[in-house]
Amino acid sequence: MEKRRIECPALPPGWKKEEVIRKSGLSAGKSDVYYFSPSGKKFRSKPQLSRYLGNTVDLSSFDFRTGKMMPSKLQKNKQRLRNDPLNQNKGKPDLNTTLPIRQTASIFKQPVTKVTNHPNNKVKSDPQRVNEQPRQLFWEKRLQGLSASDVTEQIIKSMELPKGLQGVGPGNNDETLLSAIASALHTSSAPITGQLSAAVEKNPAVWLNTSQPLCKAFMVTDDDIRKQEERVQQVRKKLEEALMADILARATETTRGTDVEMDSGDEE
Repeated sequence: MEKRRIECPALPPGWKKEEVIRKSGLSAGKSDVYYFSPSGKKFRSKPQLSRYLGNTVDLSSFDFRTGKMMPSKLQKNKQRLRNDPLNQNKGKPDLNTTLPIRQTASIFKQPVTKVTNHPNNKVKSDPQRVNEQPRQLFWEKRLQGLSASDVTEQIIKSMELPKGLQGVGPGNNDETLLSAIASALHTSSAPITGQLSAAVEKNPAVWLNTSQPLCKAFMVTDDDIRKQEERVQQVRKKLEEALMADILARATETTRGTDVEMDSGDEE
């Protein structure tokens, strides 16, 4: 593999971008992009980079592959979402992909003017919750007892989660934990960190963060990522071998067909 490491001006001073070009296999010519902090820590994805930098750098318009801030791309994405007919028909969700999350609907059918400076107004509201619709807690329990099946209606074996993942909440088990994590990946593009507050274990109904799955906080280590990369490389190698075997089999069949036609011509 060919490696090229350069400075990344879009990130704080000392950050570097590395591009690794693959030399062999079916993906030869393609490249993988990594980033290195001033201390030498390696980052393989934008979510991992966002978790590390936190609020110090706004990465909303950061393009991970080029290493540049691209506000125009962010604006195009927003414009595309506004013009997307699927995005405009939010009132008719796709029942095949919509999760059973119940949210409190507005009781007002028309725009309402909110008056906050009335002399007799004694109501105090939390500004953080004004724009958020309350979500039902522990809704993942609705998914219990459901299982996926293939085209022959054979139940597919459930996935095995890493030992470091532990569920929280009433009646938590591996089935609920898997549903919670899969649902979080499906409904949100934000990083999945689990429940960061230690108080959630004492009283989940009060301290539960509804934007995160029902699992304790966890950390994905470089060793975990390395093991996953090894598994991906093994699968790619098996796929390459299968494709090569298929190509050779097709070539052999074509050759046999040509030989049969030539033999038939000689007999005539």
